[in-house]
Formats: sequence, structure tokens, C-alpha cells
Amino acid sequence: MAPTPLPLPLEQMPGVGGGAGGYLPAGQEGGPRINTMSMSILIDFIIQRTYHELTVLAELLPRKTDMERKVEIYDYAARTRHLFTRLNALVKWGNSVSKVDKSSQIMSFLDKQNMLFVETADMLARMSRETLVRARLPNFHIPAAVEVLTTGTYNRLPTCIRERIVPADAITPAEKRQTLLRLNQVIQHRLVTGKLLPQMREFRIRNGRVTFEVKHEFSVALTVMGDSPNVPWRLLDIDVLVEDKETGDGKSLVHPLQVNYIHQLIQARLVENPNALSEVYNCLHYFCQSLQLEVLYTQTLRLNYERLDDNNITVEEYVPGVKLTVSYWRDLKSELGYRLTVQSDPSEIGRPLAVVHVPSLGAKESAEVADRAVRSEHLSMERLIVHTVYIRSVSRLSDLKLEFQAFLKDVDCEFNLQGTPAILTVPVLSPCLRAEQIHITIDTHTGMFRCHVPKHLDCPITDEMQDCLNGDRAKLPALLSELRFWITHRRCDKTLQHLPATAIETLPFLSQPEQELLQAGRHKIYVKLHRHPNIVLVVQLKEKTTMPNEMEYTFHLGFVAFQKDESDVIDDSAKQLVSVVAQPPSDIPKCYTKLMRLIEFDTFVATHGPGTEVDAEVSPHKRKSNGDLLAPPAKQQKTIFPAYFIPELAHVVAMCDEKIPFMNLAQTLSKHNIPHSGLQVEANATSLVLKILALPQPGKTAFTTNQQQQQQQQGGGGGGAAAGADSKAAAGSSSALPKIEPHVWEDLMRRVLSISVRSQTNKNSQVRVWVVEFVFYSTPLQSSHQKEQGSRRTVYLNYDQANQDFSKTVEDLLNDWSKIVYLYTLVYDFAEQLKNKRLSLCDMLVVKSYSYMNLLLGYGPKKEVSCNIYWSVQSHGFRLTFVGGMSAVNAHSMMRDQLAQHLNQQHSLTQVSQILHETYSPLSSIAKLPVLPFLGIPRPQVPVLSFCMLAQSPCLMRLTYQAVYCLELRFRANRLVSIRDGASSRFERNVVEEFTPIQGLKAFLSKYVDESAAYRGRAAHEDDNPLSPMGLEDNFGGPSSVAGVSAGGSSPFLGTGMRGPQSPRDSGLRFPAPHTPPSSSNPHTPASPHPSAGGGGGGGGAQGHGNFNLTSPPAPHMPHPSPSGLMPSSPLNPQPSPHMVHSPGPNTLYMPSHQDSPFTAMSPANNNWPGSPSMPRPSPRPGQSPEHKSTGGGGAGAGGSSGVVGSRGTLNRPWAGAVPTLLTHEALETLCRPSPHPNKEINVPDMSPLERFLGCVYMRRQLHRNIQSEETLTALNSTEPGVVLFKVDGLQCQVVLNQMHMQTLHLKISQLPPMPDKLPPPFQLSPDDLLVIEQYFDTRVAAPPYRPNSLHSICRLLNLPAQVLKDFVQIMRLELKPELGGDQLKWTVQMCMRMPPSAVPIVPSGNACVVLGRMKILFFLQITRIPYGSMGKDWKDSPSLVLPIVYDIQTNITQLAERTGQVTSPTMTAASTLLRRFAEFNAQQNQCSLFPAISDLLTNLQLATEMPQPPPNQSIGPPVGVGVGVGVGVVGSSPNPMMPMQQLQPQQVGPQGPGVGPGGYPQMGPNPGGPQ
Repeated sequence: MAPTPLPLPLEQMPGVGGGAGGYLPAGQEGGPRINTMSMSILIDFIIQRTYHELTVLAELLPRKTDMERKVEIYDYAARTRHLFTRLNALVKWGNSVSKVDKSSQIMSFLDKQNMLFVETADMLARMSRETLVRARLPNFHIPAAVEVLTTGTYNRLPTCIRERIVPADAITPAEKRQTLLRLNQVIQHRLVTGKLLPQMREFRIRNGRVTFEVKHEFSVALTVMGDSPNVPWRLLDIDVLVEDKETGDGKSLVHPLQVNYIHQLIQARLVENPNALSEVYNCLHYFCQSLQLEVLYTQTLRLNYERLDDNNITVEEYVPGVKLTVSYWRDLKSELGYRLTVQSDPSEIGRPLAVVHVPSLGAKESAEVADRAVRSEHLSMERLIVHTVYIRSVSRLSDLKLEFQAFLKDVDCEFNLQGTPAILTVPVLSPCLRAEQIHITIDTHTGMFRCHVPKHLDCPITDEMQDCLNGDRAKLPALLSELRFWITHRRCDKTLQHLPATAIETLPFLSQPEQELLQAGRHKIYVKLHRHPNIVLVVQLKEKTTMPNEMEYTFHLGFVAFQKDESDVIDDSAKQLVSVVAQPPSDIPKCYTKLMRLIEFDTFVATHGPGTEVDAEVSPHKRKSNGDLLAPPAKQQKTIFPAYFIPELAHVVAMCDEKIPFMNLAQTLSKHNIPHSGLQVEANATSLVLKILALPQPGKTAFTTNQQQQQQQQGGGGGGAAAGADSKAAAGSSSALPKIEPHVWEDLMRRVLSISVRSQTNKNSQVRVWVVEFVFYSTPLQSSHQKEQGSRRTVYLNYDQANQDFSKTVEDLLNDWSKIVYLYTLVYDFAEQLKNKRLSLCDMLVVKSYSYMNLLLGYGPKKEVSCNIYWSVQSHGFRLTFVGGMSAVNAHSMMRDQLAQHLNQQHSLTQVSQILHETYSPLSSIAKLPVLPFLGIPRPQVPVLSFCMLAQSPCLMRLTYQAVYCLELRFRANRLVSIRDGASSRFERNVVEEFTPIQGLKAFLSKYVDESAAYRGRAAHEDDNPLSPMGLEDNFGGPSSVAGVSAGGSSPFLGTGMRGPQSPRDSGLRFPAPHTPPSSSNPHTPASPHPSAGGGGGGGGAQGHGNFNLTSPPAPHMPHPSPSGLMPSSPLNPQPSPHMVHSPGPNTLYMPSHQDSPFTAMSPANNNWPGSPSMPRPSPRPGQSPEHKSTGGGGAGAGGSSGVVGSRGTLNRPWAGAVPTLLTHEALETLCRPSPHPNKEINVPDMSPLERFLGCVYMRRQLHRNIQSEETLTALNSTEPGVVLFKVDGLQCQVVLNQMHMQTLHLKISQLPPMPDKLPPPFQLSPDDLLVIEQYFDTRVAAPPYRPNSLHSICRLLNLPAQVLKDFVQIMRLELKPELGGDQLKWTVQMCMRMPPSAVPIVPSGNACVVLGRMKILFFLQITRIPYGSMGKDWKDSPSLVLPIVYDIQTNITQLAERTGQVTSPTMTAASTLLRRFAEFNAQQNQCSLFPAISDLLTNLQLATEMPQPPPNQSIGPPVGVGVGVGVGVVGSSPNPMMPMQQLQPQQVGPQGPGVGPGGYPQMGPNPGGPQ
């Protein structure tokens, strides 16, 4: 980089200093001042010079001594000071430089005027001395000008010019026409009277000349110079017509000098010559023939040089003007050779060139050759040779055609000889495509025969045949035969192109087979079927003796096996007719083939089956068979196949490919002892069909076989114990299979009309499948489907054929048959019960479809939801799938497995239908509860399901809420549902570890209890017929078996049963068997002391109750008191023992064991008889939460009936929720259906009352935990259950659940009396402030969505000093009532209790966003711009902003929290500026600055896009009641920087300032006023 030039000193700068002569350069006195310099450039130079010297000084000083450095620094400072002093003087002088400029401008103007006068005088003198001296006018030619201008002519030119230049006048056109006409008459007279050659008979006379033209030679024009007979002919023009269009390049062949020479020669011979015209012809004719021979010779040489060699054509002799001899086909052996000679006729000179051929051609062919090549406009040796070769080729091919016809005289075929070049086509087969014929032609260069088959260019026989044609032709018939077989092989390949088979010529045999057919050298083809690798079709080819061009086909079916070497032993199973045994896989590939058996086909029988006939033309040498007598009329057109298509082969291959799978399947069916009728052809030859006569009854043997096969496929991974377990499971499943009654089986067999097996191909995937068609006669169960109304019912089953495993196909068929049979056993009984009008099943459901494989039931209020029932082979039981309707979802999907297990145990569709009908309404209500996962419970980043449904049995369900609480729901008869707390174990006296008891659940549910439901369906005589001692819980987690509906037994909805002792591993869902047959059931009879309790709940009749037994009243300390008995507690209806629900009792002898809950275990009280003393409830375990402790006093009243839900003291017991509560379906719908919030001030989406109650209980539980974990919160003992009582500094808080509806939490705050010995007295909040806090807690904290972190934030706010808390109360008041801010506020404010995701990431999202530490408070405010429209306000487009606010208690400063290096928005920057300005100018030390700063921010903050508003006339104060006015327009910056977030870490801070408040906070005065 070039060094920066140093600025010149001021003395050396141009224009600075010096005299006036330097100010105005010589010669430019009047121009601009070019020697001046701008002051900015001068200053720039000085700065650069100073910087440069400083840089040099910095580089050089470190190398010098200290004294030298000081000297250099001093010199530099002195120079720089002196330079800038002079610059200062120059700047001061520049103030008066305007006067100097004016003077210089005046002098410049005067100098310019002086220079103009001097230059003017100089120019005048120069013109007078130089220019004007030579300025003279010429002497003008006045007479000539006058003559030209006046007359327009000039007559003064010399006369010699006219004589020499101007020509004489021409004759007139009329005279010219007369002269030429006379000259034409003279020429015509002389031609008539003279001697004219025949070659010159073509002439024309025009314009006084005659033109003779000899084609392809010349054209000559003559005339006469007078009319005297002695005047000689005058030669005018000669035009040579000989051209060379190939080598002449469009140029003339004769030079003009040569034409002039000929012209002079002929003109000389015309003088005094009596035969002048003959002399003209002879001279020009000889010259043109010589020129033609020369052209042909030149073309031959060029052709030989460029494209052909000496072996093709050679010039043997050339005599100029006489002849040209050319030889061709020199490689072809001939005595005379092949050549042609172009020569002139020696006998008659006037004849054109002639062509002589050796060997000679006919006169006609020779003349044709000459006319085409020589006597034409296109003179070409190449055309001459080509045409000659073509004629020679046609001649030789004609001889070859005669030779072919000699030894193929019996063949009815046509030989064609046509085309250019000539091609002889010889058909090989009959019929034969032209592309399959032998095309024989002759090489134009060598004359050798060439042959090929266009469709088979790779045929190896054509080369040998070509050698035979050019040599010894004795082998030609044999080669034709071989070519015929070879083309037939290719036809076979083409025929099999679209069939699943491949044609090969050999098979890899280790030893040659003994069959003569398979010997080497025989004409045969092996056809390998793709779908049957063990079968090979051998096709033998033969020529017909009478017609060698036709082929005969003989078919043999061979069964082969594969071996790797000679020592490989083949099983005898491969020798059977159809091999169905798959060979085991081997590590060594088996690539050799061994023929096991060979079967010959009768070609006629194979191709002329029922409805199938491969038409072939009948040979004239054969008689018609007898079958032709029954043939259709002769007018019917036969199918015409292409010549390359072999219909016999295609039919046989297709027949084998289609029938072999049927034969395999038939053999497999026979192995399984399934009778069938064999393979048949259906009517009209539509397809092949295999009729199955009967299928076996599915039973234990078939299932056991399948189970054993599955175990063998799975292997021994589990050991002996696993195998034993599997066998036990299989035995258990086998015992659960439906029993097929003989009459049911006979009825099904009567309905089966036919079972047909067909084979089809999928159009999309091109995969062949088995289609099994079952034809049934009607069904015992009529459906509403429109396609199932006829008497003929068909079922189609598809099975894949790709695996070739026919045993698996038969097993799949038997499995599908078992689906039909087992489902039919259910449908048969169900159809009988459906006809029973007393059961009213038709009112409960509708049969939408029954297809023998699936049963589709519609139920529900509108019968729009569906249940599909089918038999599953994999699970060996019935499966159920549920589908919703157009306006409703099917909630039964959540207990699909439980319903399927119940159906597999009871095998009764009636019970399942009853269960579906009775449980549809409650399950639909439960399905309305939200199941979406939520964040922030209990940790912000861990999602937790709001509700989770866990089905235990068809009538028992557990409902968990946020993985904390659990409800147990039982569906009972008469549209009742019992609900209890699922956290309490039913068999132990403790709580399930996974869940927490729900405090107040009994009181909440009692508000939805319907007293009239307890007496629904009871008969008048039931009080006189007490039931047997049975609990409210039945044997499958709900009501008893539905069999009581039809059989007089126990019904889950018409009675109650007992639960027996259970095993934790027994998961079966079983109903007790009916005790009476269906015919003897009477729903109006009194209930017997058996598990079955009367009949006819909803279908008519009364229902018995299992709890109306005379037992001892319950003890208050029992864990499970009366399970909400159906009658009020009274001496006439004492409550049963609490352990009665677990007691097996005598009736358990008739009931199978069952377990429906994963949380249950054996209870020590299960051996107690009903009414016996019970074990006392154990005391609460240590470490339990306060909710687990038993409280003494009774809570608030529930409002429900004490007879139904228990006494008032029982409702608020910790274990009260474990007692079941009966609700109606309508009450459950009200409980689960989303509804508006009871508090109209809380604007949240609709939520179910149950979710609101559980959310409030959860929030109360979390608040209790916060009180125990926070040191600043002190828990207080409360005598009321469910009330959380605690205190903070100066405040006592009480959180209670609203006892009216128990769906909201409320906070009650009261001031604690001050300590009498504490001075000064602490600051206390007003009652209005306490009311605002309570309202804020109710509407913002304990409101949906229920998040425990909001409680953390409100508790931290309550722990603040009263002065600071009062400002937070003001913000809360402004949030609750924005109208208190008036029209001055531009923003609305909302305090964030949890960290929003859109805020600055200071605190993790979802956590409590009120942080205390180091005497500072971090909280977040969300402000929203108030829209100002012309009429209405639109809030959806209003911008919103989340501000992190930090309030310092010590310094009383409110500002934004910002991180170092964080990019903030302009609005955030403006808010930070406003808060700093307020802290600098408006803050007061004697009051808290929090709310005034926020109020100022809400009033004055503007968006960056808003136009600045003009300042008002006076300052704007804060909202009403705020004591400190905030001025507008004050500009300034805070002297203190932004507070970093690292200072928010908690630490111990001592008291500072004038006074110290409670908790170490500084004491400050109250902030008076504020919106009230």
C-alpha cells in the first residue's frame, strides 16, 4: 500500500503567500481561481500529517532511549502546536476574505475587457493584411449563361462530337418484323429443298433463325445472310446438352474456347458444301458421344476411388470416343465373368451409344438398361451398374425359386420375388408371417446370396443356410427343417410370454432319463410352470408327413425333483400324482433335476373339453370326426389366432396352471377328511369349480392341533414352565369355547346349500386367490339391510395362492368356518329371545346386518351407533368393534375388551345387548369428559391427562383425574350408577398408593342424588319377601347377570348379587348361570333367596334388592358403611354390615370367582358372615397428607337426603367417599356435561361440574402442600373439614370450598390484631383491599384452568410488606375493574400468575412468575392496547405485551428487567424509558412507587407506529385517587443503569433506611388514595 502523501507546509501551498503574480496565472487572468484550496481539504491535510507523524513516532520511539523519546515527543508537540496555531490564524483571517474576493473579481473583469479590445484590433489587422489581399472574383462566360438561361439549349459545341458519337437512326419495328418474316420464309424454303438427316428432323424456325436439337447431345442455331440459293449457312450458336450431374458440380463440360473452335471449324466446312447440315450433325454427334464416354469413364474412376474397390468394379478397357468396358462381381466365380461395354455403333455413325452385356441379357432388358442410364438426362455409370445388377439378381433369384419349388412341390405356399433390391421370400411354416419367412437377396457388390429371417435376426441357422446357397445346395432341405423347428421354439416362447410359464430347451439331468422322448437330439421343449416348480410340461415337435410346413404337438406332464448330487436321496412323496409336500430347505442349492414320473396327454381331449375347443383347420387328408356332426353351423366364424401363437400350447399350459392347484387343494381336503365332488367345469364353461360336500364341526381337536402348531412355530424360548403355562391357557380357552348344540348344528347344516371353491385373479395386483362361496338359505335373524332381504345368502372368502401352502389354505377355511358356526350358535339363541316380546329387545336394538361372518347391531336412542360382533381365530373368542353414528360417538369402545370377555364367558347375546342398552347413556356422559394432556400439572414440562378412563368390567369403570384422584363407577339397573372413591381399597383398610382420597366427594355427589330413584321398580310385596344376604356389588363389578331377564336368574340391571372371594390373577368376567329355563321365567314372581333377584327391571316387573336384610347397624368407624342403600336408614330398614359387600355368603356356591380391579386383594373380612362384628378401622398411617386424617366435627350440609346418602356427619368423613353413591343417568349426564361456570364473573370455556369440583379439590390439596413447604406461611388448625387455614405476616387466610355447589374455591382474609408492644404500629390494609384480594383469588387464581403454580404466586404476594401489597392490590383492582382507570389509560393491565410462553425467558414457562430475592420483587404484567375506533372497539387486533417488572424495596425503584445482550422491541424500550424517567423525576421516598409507576406507564406508553400526540395544556395526573401527578413531556435519562437479573438471587439483607418493617423490609409510608 502506497504511503499517504504528507501535506505541504503552509508556505509551500499554492495560493498561500506570494505576490499577486502567483494569484493570477499568465493567460488565465479572466478565468476562475485555480490556485486556491478549500479550507476542508487544508484541515484534512493537516490532520493526516499530524496522524502520520504520530504513527511514525509510535513506531520509532520504543527503540530510542528515554531522553531521546522525550525530545522527540517535545518536538512533535511543538511542531503540531505551531501548525495548528497557523491554522487558527488562517481561519480568523478567513472571516475578512470576502473583501479580497470582491477586489480580485473586479480586477479579473477589467483584465478580461482589456483582453477583448486587444484581440479585436489584432483580428482586424490580420484580415486586412492576409485574407482580403487574395479575395478576387473570376471572369464569367456571360454569353453562354445568357443562352442557357434564356433558350434552355447550348449550340456552341463542335460538330465532330455529333458525327462520332451520335448513332444513325434505327429502322422501325414494322420494318424489323417484315425483314424477319421474309428471312423465315427463306430458311424454310432451303430446308424443304435441301437434304435433311432423320436425327435432325426436330427443329423450330423463329426470328430469322432455325434451331436443331438432338436430345441428350447438342442444340445448334443457323441462319442465312440473303435469299440467294448460293449464300451459305451462317452458324449462330452451339449448345452442348451433355451434362455430368454427379461429378460436374453444375459446371459446363465444354470450355468457351473449345466451343469457339468448333464454331469456326463447322463454319469453315459450311462454305460451298452441298450437305452442309449433315456435316454439322456429324461433327457435333461425334464430339458429344466422345464427351459421354469421357463422362462415364470419369464417373467410374471416381466411383472406384471413393466408394468401391477393385474387387467390385474395374475399368478393363477404355478407347476414347469408341468404347468403355467395366467388369463387376469379380468375386463370383464364372467362366466369362460379368462385365458391360458402352460403345458407339461402328456400322452406323448416327446411332446413339449402345450397351453390350457379358453374359448376354435379353434385347429387352439390355435396351431398358441403356435407356435408363445412357439415353437419359441423367448420365450416370452408377445407375447403369445398379440397374444391371438388379436385372442380374432377378435372374439368379428366379433360378433359385425354381429350385425351391422342385423339392417343396407338396408344400402349399407362395414364393414371392419382388422389391428393389430383389428379394425372394420362402415360407417355412404354414401359416407363416412375412417376418418369419426366409428373405433371400443378392449382394449388389459381390453377387453372393444373402438370407435372413427378419423376426429372428439372431437365428444361428441362417449363416449355414447362406453358405449352402452359395455352395453345395444338397443340404438345403435339412437346413430348412432345422429352421422350421427353431422358429417353432421361438413361437412357443412368444406364446408363453403372457402365461406363468417359461420354455427352455434342456434340463440339468445328472443321469440321462430312460424315456425315449427325453433323449438328446429330439425336438422337444420343456415348459416350467412358475407356480408349480416340481412340474415340467414336455412338448414334442414333429413335422407332418403330408405337409412338412405344418407341426404336430405332443404333450407330456413330468414330475421332477431337485437334488444337489447323486447321493441325494429323494422322498417317495415326489412320485405321487400331485406333490404337496414341500422339500426342506438345504444349505447347498439343488440345481440338478431328476424325473420321477411322466404322463402323456391326449392332445385332442386336452384341447376339446366341455365348452372348450381349440379350433384348427381340418386337413384335406383327414376325415371329420364324429364330434363335427354336433358342431355349430358352418357360418359361425372361428377364432383366428396370429401365426406366431400356438393355441394348443397356450391352452394346455393354462389348463395345467389352473387345474394343478385344484388337484392339490382336493388332495389336501381329502387328507383333512373333508368330502368333495372333485374338479368340475361350471355351466357355460365359465370357470372351474371344486364342490365341498360338507365341512366338519369345529371342536376341540382342531383347536388343539392349531395350538400345538403355533407352539411349535414359536419355538422353545420360554422353557418347560412357559410350555406348561401355554397348555393351561389353551385348556382354559378350549373350555370357554361355545357349546354347539345338536339342534343348532342340524339347523345350520340344513341352511347350507352349497360350498364352492373357485380361483380368480386380482385385477390390481395380478395375484391369484381362492374364492370360496358359501350359499345359505336365509338366516334365523332378519336384518334391516336392504341386500339381506332375499332367501339366498352368499358368503365369499378369499385366500391367497402365492404361498402354495394348501394345508394352510384348508386350515384358514376351517377357521373361517368356525367363525360362521360359533357366531351362528349365538345368533340362533338370540333370534329366539328377540322374538320374545316380554324382553323388549326389539326396543333396545336393531339388527342392521347379519352376514354369517359378522353381526352388526344398532342401539342407542336413535339406533345410530353400531356394535360388530365376530369370532376371532387368533384369540379363540368373540371380538366386538364399536362404530359411532352421525351425531353421536360410541363410548363403548373404552370397554371393548371387557364386553368381549363377558360374551366369551356367558355366550349370551341377550346379556350383552342388555348391557349395551343400559350402559350407553352413562358411558356417553363419561365420554364427554376431556382426555387431552395438559402441561403445568404438577410440573410445567410434564404432560398429564386430565381424565383417563380405565374399564375394569362391563359395568365397572375407574376414572382418574390428573393421575391423582380416582373414581369408581358401577352401572346398575333402573338407570342408576354408583360412584365411590377409587383411592380406597375395597379389600383392605388402607389407601391405594397410586391415588389420593377425594375429600368432600360424598357431599358433592349427594347434591345430584335423586331420592325417587331409590324406590324405582320396587313391587308392593317386596317388603314382605326379604332377600338373601347379598351386598350391593355383584360378581362382575356391577349388576348381576342379565340372564334374569330371560331365564329368571340374576340380572345386572334387574337385581343385585354378591361378590365372592377373588384371586388377583383371575381376570375372567363371568355371569352366574340362570337357574330356571326361559320358559318358566316370570318377572312378577317374588324373589327367591338365591343370587338371582327377580326379573323385569325396565322390561316390566319389579326388582329385588339384595340389601334389605336384617343386619346390625353400621359402626361409624367402619371403612365401608352402608353402600348407599336403596331405602332410608330406619329401624324397619336397618343398614347391612359394611363388610357384607365382601362376604361370600352361602350364595357364592352358585357364583364363579371373579376380579375386576387391579388394586384389590384378599380382605381379612371376607370370611365373616353378614351381620357379624367387623374389624375396627386402623388408625391413619404416619406420613400421610392431612387429607388422610380423620376430622372430628361435621362439615357443611349437603342438601341431599340423609336416608339415601347417609347422615350429615358421614358426608365429610375422610372415608365417606369410599361409600358408593347412587346417581341416575340424568344426574351423571349433568355431572359430566360441560356447563357454564357458577360464578358469572369468571369468563372461561364451559367445563363439567365434576372437573370443576376435582380441580378445586386438587388446588386445595396443593395449597395445603405449599403451606407445609413454605417457611413464610404458617398453618393453623381448623375444626371444619376441608378448610385450609393459614396465616402470613399480619393476615389470616381461610380457603374454603363453596358448599352450595362445591365447584369454586373462596378465600377469606382477616387482619390479625397488632402486637401491643410493637412500635410503631404496622401498616394495615383496608377492608376494601382485602375484598379485592379475595375477589382476585376467586376469579383469577382458583379458577379454570386449575394450575397449582398460581397458588405459589398469590402466596408470595401475600407475604409482601403491607405497603407493597397495597400497590399490588391497586393493580388487581385495575385488572378486575378496568373502568376505574378512566379515559386517561391507554392500556389495560393483567397480572400474570404463571409464566406465559411469550414473555422474556427469565423464568421457565408455566412456573410461578412472582419471584422474591435480595429485597427485590420480579413479577410480570400483560398490558393490552385499548382500541380507539369511531364507534365500536375491536380487541382482536389490539397489540399485547408482557413486561417483566422489578421492584426494589430498598431503593423504591420500579423498572423493567432486562438481560445483557438481549434484543428488545421498540415498545419494550419505550416502556423501560418511561419507567426510568418516572423513577428519576416523579418518585417519592415516603410512599411506594410501584403502582404510580405502572399507572404512568399505562397512561403514557405509545406504540412505535402511533403518531405522537400534541402535549396537553396541563400535566396529566394518575388515575383517580393517585396522589402523585406525573408530568408529560419531561425529558431525561436515569442516572442509574438497568438492573441486572443476577441481583434477584435471594440473600440475607439487613435493615436499611430510616425504618425497618416486618421481615427485614424497610418501613415506608402508605401510598394513599388509589381506586376504591
